Amino acid sequence: MVKLPVEFEERMRDILGEEYGDFLKSYEEPRKYGLRVNTKKISAAEFERIAPFHLTKIPWIPGGYYYLEEDAPARHPFYYAGLYYLQEPSAMTPASVLEINPGEKVLDLCAAPGGKATALGAKLQESGLLVANDISASRAKALLKNLEVFGISNLFVTNAVPARLEEQFPRFFDKILVDAPCSGEGMFRKDEDTIRAWYPQKPAECARIQKDIILRAARMLRPGGRMLYSTCTFAPQENEEVIEHLLKECPQMHLCSIPEREGFSPGMGEMKECVRLWPHKMNGEGHFMALLVKEDGLPAWDWDGDQCPESSTQGMDAAGKAQEAYGPEKFTGKKSFLPKNKKSQKNMAKNVLSKSGNGDYRPDKVQQKALDYFLGNIQGDFPMEQIEVRQNQVYLLSNLLPGVSGIPFLRNGLYLGELKKDRFEPSQSLAMALSAGDYSGTIELGPEDERIKRYLKGETIEIQETEADSQSGWKLVCVSGYPLGWGKLVNGMLKNKYHPGWRMK
Repeated sequence: MVKLPVEFEERMRDILGEEYGDFLKSYEEPRKYGLRVNTKKISAAEFERIAPFHLTKIPWIPGGYYYLEEDAPARHPFYYAGLYYLQEPSAMTPASVLEINPGEKVLDLCAAPGGKATALGAKLQESGLLVANDISASRAKALLKNLEVFGISNLFVTNAVPARLEEQFPRFFDKILVDAPCSGEGMFRKDEDTIRAWYPQKPAECARIQKDIILRAARMLRPGGRMLYSTCTFAPQENEEVIEHLLKECPQMHLCSIPEREGFSPGMGEMKECVRLWPHKMNGEGHFMALLVKEDGLPAWDWDGDQCPESSTQGMDAAGKAQEAYGPEKFTGKKSFLPKNKKSQKNMAKNVLSKSGNGDYRPDKVQQKALDYFLGNIQGDFPMEQIEVRQNQVYLLSNLLPGVSGIPFLRNGLYLGELKKDRFEPSQSLAMALSAGDYSGTIELGPEDERIKRYLKGETIEIQETEADSQSGWKLVCVSGYPLGWGKLVNGMLKNKYHPGWRMK
């Protein structure tokens, strides 16, 4: 059985009373494994039909399923095709609860590694704008990969502290998800490292950070917009007390009731509109959620004045602020992921959004012809006013992103590919954003075809004449009709163009 910290047990005994025995007994149960279907690419019903796993529906998550550990879904080609995301069942809940409509502008403020961001992006159905942010540079890279595997194209992936985003996006977003960094008490059964990293003062330290984050998030929400705050911890300091702080400091914000689902329990004290997920009442590790709306028609609160004391750090250097207020070492005991040397800082600075217009380079006539030819083989619109070329790399930008400056980012829009001397090479992210019918030249392979795993490992594979519409050129490799990546066919051999960093080990 998991050995819990004594101070944690004492607090939970006080909170749960007669239920404490059931709570403690839940730690004797094995952890639950979950996956969530990518509804941008496939319906839940179709996934059930083709998935070779032992699936059981998660009652409170549409498109969510339990699976058995021996299913090993992370090794299946469907995982590489982005048909699902592996996620702890209760952690699926916040993105499921926050209603997203196509066309909206959505922010996931603490987004890495991407479980919730991928769910929000799928709900947008290729319209609107998803801004996904994480202050850790290394975690933001994992976030970007997961979003691109999911085929999310209308994105802006940033690596900024909340204060910097706040400066650029006042009253901008229709919906905001704040899955705040926390003490991780809901992960004790899943990951015993979180127990070793926990100490009695940790909830209070995290609460200070969470209060700052939630105030800044509220500043970025448009009047009438909604925000979902969540944590994977049980401490009231990090949950109900953070919401109480927001409501006190920001009178425009109001709690909303969350529709009841199986396993939902009300928040503590006067915060009954909040929802708690307890591991002894549902098959998951536990979570906290609060849904809030910003009232329309009221004057804005005095953000720079006494009503928002946590904003006193505004104007500090981003890296310094992150180190002081948000550095991972504050709540994980690990070293910060922020760059420590000048070379890393210089590389990071290459991607800082400015108001300089559509890139620093326009393709010459030969390159433009190559780009036009390739894009002409793809169904869909590629408006030239939304095309940007930077250092020979071609991007399709969102038309919803305003002119902003000073935002470190990893991706702005959909990366289409790279212009070479006289040709265009398509990107992995473009492949994942397509459906099989969107590109004129595809190669279809079954999930049991031994060439699939060889392709995913980066090997050259042989293609029969009957398996390709032509015997040369760029081909979109698909498994059961879902894209995996590119290859270039030459004399019956498919030269592998699968992203090196994504290859199967």
